[in-house]
Amino acid sequence: MANITSAIIPGPAENMNPNLDKLHPYPFEKLHALKAGATPPAIPHIALSIGEPKHPAPGFVRDTLAGALDKLSAYPSTRGMPELRAAIADWLQARFKLRGIDPETQVLPVNGTREGLFAFAQAVIDPAQSVEKPLVLMPNPFYQIYEGACLLAGAEPCYLNCTPDNRFVPDFDRVPAETWERCQLIYLCSPGNPTGAVLDKATLGKLIALADQYDFIIASDECYSEIYFDEANPPPGLLQVCTEMGRDDYRRCVVFHSLSKRSNLPGLRSGFVAGDAAVMERFLRYRTYHGCAMSQPNQLASIAAWRDEEHVRKNRDQYRRKFQVFQQTLADVLPLELPDAGFYFWTDISAAGKGNDTEFARKLFSRQHVTVLPGSFLGRESSGINPGANYLRMALVAPVEECREAAERIKTFIKS
Repeated sequence: MANITSAIIPGPAENMNPNLDKLHPYPFEKLHALKAGATPPAIPHIALSIGEPKHPAPGFVRDTLAGALDKLSAYPSTRGMPELRAAIADWLQARFKLRGIDPETQVLPVNGTREGLFAFAQAVIDPAQSVEKPLVLMPNPFYQIYEGACLLAGAEPCYLNCTPDNRFVPDFDRVPAETWERCQLIYLCSPGNPTGAVLDKATLGKLIALADQYDFIIASDECYSEIYFDEANPPPGLLQVCTEMGRDDYRRCVVFHSLSKRSNLPGLRSGFVAGDAAVMERFLRYRTYHGCAMSQPNQLASIAAWRDEEHVRKNRDQYRRKFQVFQQTLADVLPLELPDAGFYFWTDISAAGKGNDTEFARKLFSRQHVTVLPGSFLGRESSGINPGANYLRMALVAPVEECREAAERIKTFIKS
């Protein structure tokens, strides 16, 4: 028998989805490589790099979760408990002044917005719809899940630069008609990650009209919507604008929300997607095969969280104090402009004269044991620029005194 070598028969890696090769390393992989070999001083590390809330989880949510562990013996449904969908619908109606949303047909729980945002593109993109690859539009810089979801769905990403010139909101008026014609999906992020910019109602209304004209779906990532500064002026949402336009069917519009940031529950992996019932019906079919039902204890804990607003207001108070501390501490060395909302400072460090964003981040870690995320890791080159270059994303997620210490160390670093 002739020898059959590996040179003739491809190995398992060669037979896998070729779109996997298009995925970029995740920003935190790049950050780990950037810090490799650095020897920071022997002082406690402060991480401002990951958007992982460090405030305590609400006690009543922990108690609800612990009291529901007997439910682990039952399979959960993909659609979720009626009580959870009702709690979500009630919250949406109260928060965004909706005239109504049907928990039976317009709401689905997801295991955090990251899982939902990724899965959504796999369900709605049709690569065979046209001769050219379909486009997925997204802000730039951005949450990298949008790009990965697009690529693995067989589509092509289209990056919309967010710069100081457009106040970090994509200039949708400059998108040509041929781009809209190829667009099947657009990801929005409002308040934005990393910039904190909020899309106003007029812009959201314009996008809804464009979706009608060119027949694409709007996926609005609103997971930072509950972290803002003015209690009287919360950020608007996509479904809210639909309601004000008289579109209670939310046609072509879906929103994604999460308990991770709102309720300091990143480990619960609990969120939801809501909107157009026709889209939700198809997405439910996809999710039934995807096998991503949320456990019943998590669902019961989520109901408790969505039904309470007091802990969310207290959460916002803590973020306000941290933004104030950072601004006051760094005012004379690194002027910081408050974002519209969210918990990131998106900061241009070129004026500080400390090199580019990657050099600044590596030296800051080496000398002060503080980790920040270079903005260039969150963007892609488009129209000749990477709009994240020379920016830092600083996540004010640690407790107030730890954030104060981080700001003091950054000030010392810049002045040294």
